[in-house]
Order: sequence, then C-alpha cells, then structure tokens
Amino acid sequence: MIINTQLEPGHLSEKINNLWSYSSAKIKNVTTSLKGSVGSPVVTVNGKYEPRSWTDWTQGFQFGSELFQFEATDDTYFLNLAIGNIKTKMTSHVSHFGVHDHGFNNLSTYGNLLRLMNEGKITQDIGLKEFCVLALKLSASVQAQRWTTIPEGGFIYSFNGPHSLFVDTIRTIRILVAGHLLEHHSSGENDIKINLLKRAYQHALATAKYSIYYGEGRDIYDVWGRTAHEAIFNTNDGNFRSPSTQQGYSGFSTWTRGLSWAMLGFAEQLEFLQSQGNLPELDELGGKTYLEEIFLKAAKATCDFYIDNTANDGIPYWDTGAPGLGDLPDWKEKKSDPFNEHEPIDSSAAAIGAQGLLRLGNYLRNKKSSEAEKYWSAGLTVADTLFDEPYLSSDLDHQGLILHSIYHRPNGWDHIPENSKIPYGEACMWGDYHARELAHYLNVLIKGESYYTFFKGINS
Repeated sequence: MIINTQLEPGHLSEKINNLWSYSSAKIKNVTTSLKGSVGSPVVTVNGKYEPRSWTDWTQGFQFGSELFQFEATDDTYFLNLAIGNIKTKMTSHVSHFGVHDHGFNNLSTYGNLLRLMNEGKITQDIGLKEFCVLALKLSASVQAQRWTTIPEGGFIYSFNGPHSLFVDTIRTIRILVAGHLLEHHSSGENDIKINLLKRAYQHALATAKYSIYYGEGRDIYDVWGRTAHEAIFNTNDGNFRSPSTQQGYSGFSTWTRGLSWAMLGFAEQLEFLQSQGNLPELDELGGKTYLEEIFLKAAKATCDFYIDNTANDGIPYWDTGAPGLGDLPDWKEKKSDPFNEHEPIDSSAAAIGAQGLLRLGNYLRNKKSSEAEKYWSAGLTVADTLFDEPYLSSDLDHQGLILHSIYHRPNGWDHIPENSKIPYGEACMWGDYHARELAHYLNVLIKGESYYTFFKGINS
C-alpha cells in the first residue's frame, strides 16, 4: 500500500458530500423496495438488496444507516424512518441468544439513537431514551451469556457453537462496554453477578492470543498481524486446538474482513481505555496498563499486516491466501482491480479497516507516538480511494452505496455477473453502513466537533 502522507480529512470533503447525496436516494430506494418483506437485507443482486436468513446480523446496519443519514443532512425523514423501524423491528435482536452480533445490530441502532438524544442533536424524549437504555442493557446481558470458559478466562462463542471463537466478535464486545457504562451487569446461576467490562476484556484477551499472529513461531505460517477467522477449542477442557475459518480461504490464510474487524475492534477499545481513569474491576486481568499493551500489540500487528497486504491504493482482495492471486502478478504493487478474472476485492473490509487505521492513529497521537501519522495517513488513503469510483456508486438505480464487496466466497453466495468468473459490482449492508460511519467520523473531524466513539453519549 502506498500511503499518501499529504492527505487531511478536509481534502475528502467533496467526496464525502457526494457520498451523502447518493446515500440519501439509495436509502429511500431500499425502503420502498423492501416494504412488506420479511428478513434482513444482506447483499445486493443485480443492484437490489435481498433479505436472506443465516444469522440475521445486518438489520441494525440498515436502520443505523438511516440515523447517520439524518445526522449528515438534518433531514427528519431519515430520523423518523429510523425511529419507526427501531421500535417495530429491532426488539427480537435485543433478545436474540443465538448470535454473537449484538454490538453490530443494537449499538448501531439503540446506541446511535441514544447518543443523538444525549448530545442534544434531537429532541429529548424520556420514554424513547429509557427504551434505548433498557435495550442496550438487555442486549449486553444476553450477549454476555454466550460464554465458553477456558483456562485463562473465556470468550463469547460464535453461532457455530461453544467451541468456536470468531475474530469478528472483537467489535461486538462494544455492547458489553456500553452495558457497563450504563451500570448494568449480567446475572448467572445462583445469582452470580457478571461484570460486563471484565467479560468483554476476557474475550478481547482470548482474541488477541488465539486469533492474531505475531511472528513468534506459533506455526510455520506465523507472520506479524496475520489473522485467523476462527479459533477452535476443546470444550471438555477449554484448550485451544486449531485455527479455522468460515468465510475465508483457509485457517492459515487471512480473510481480510476478519482482519479489519480486529483492526477496528482493538483500536476502539484502546480509545476507550485511554478515556478512562482507574478501572479496578480489571485488576484481575492484569490491570489497565497491561490490557493497553496487549490491545496495542494486536492493533498494530493487524494494521501493519493490512498495510503490507493490500493493493497499492489501500483496497484489499478478499483473502490474502486466495489461490487466484498467484495469477495476478504484483497485485500488491498495483491498484486494486475489482474486474479482474481471478479473485474478488472486498471493499467492505476497506470500509471497516480504514476506521481502524484512523482510530489507532488517533490513539497514538494522544500518546505522542512517532508512529501515529503512518496509521492516520493510511486510514485517510483508504477512505480517499473508497469514496470514489469504482467503489462509491453514483448509479441511483443501484441500491448499494459501496460496490465490489464479498459476503461468503467459499459458499458461492455472491452474485457473479454474466461473462465473469468472479463476483463484482455488488454491495453489502455492513459495507454500506461502515462507509457511512467512516464518513460520519471524518465529517466530525472536518467540522471540529467532539470526537466520535462508540461510547460517546451512552451515559449522559
């Protein structure tokens, strides 16, 4: 990746304004075409979003996008649309015991709505505020119960079952941190009180140890920052058995969307720890300073791997071990090519990863670290590419905002256009949401407003 060190957030203003303009029409288009349909929209097929059932993890991105659109434009159509959808369609996600995705669905909706009220950006509605607070508390408690104990702590297990730790979940632990900020706890057998922050960071420690590689000889494929999508454990004794994957090419290659979840998830938790004073509830885990050291190592490793293993414009292919990359000579030295004949791009990984790079840069800036600008500029470089053709879609008949994303390449769940060997030209709900969240993050910086974090405005 070639990092443009001259970029500043303001240089992206025109591209961001275009994004919000296209986004407005696309949200209205999606709302009209999905009216009366059942299920969460996941990916586009021939430019139209289709509901699909697998783990129902994308509904919050749809309605969370409506909130970001309101915040960017002050158009109350989107606010009223989001509030109506959250009230009528999100309750089942709060009480969903079958997924590891509560931080995706519920913080994107109830969390953003609560933030808007607490920041004074919308009229205070005590009933609506209490509704959001209760939803976040319950969501955090439900997510905390999805727990596998291992000798050194434990983890929130994936939809595959108690043996399975997904790297994705590092970003969903935000819901546990939000629940902790709201002074809530979960309760287990015999009324045992479960500290939500402690449980979140036990999961983060497990992810840092088993999902991220550090070039320390763990196996012959151990490279600084390589990421395993899934870690498999023996549930009889809690011992680690092997790396694996669900959506990547193999357990010994790096699925780039999983990589991006780790980049952003660890960077966000570093920002949270940096914002807090003493946290005695974390003493049993080694203390705040120790946790920052572990999270920083994981964040830097994954961000470095991303920088070293993308095309030169900052957009990654879907898996760094994908076999067709062997037919793309010098793919790292060239611009990303979503129209090639061998392996697809995953623009959604870029939308997520860009924010991880920026947040790590921000954390290190506050630490007065000389490394800060590398990550900060890398994040802006990715955003600069992503918010332009061929990724940002200006076609208002296409419901997707960010094109050339991948859902599940091994299962063949992505639409392949006629006369092509690989999927391209389609969008996904998480890619579109994270592009809007990235645009909001940058908008706040450009306007000089208070820095945006997942924990901002959770408790008034």
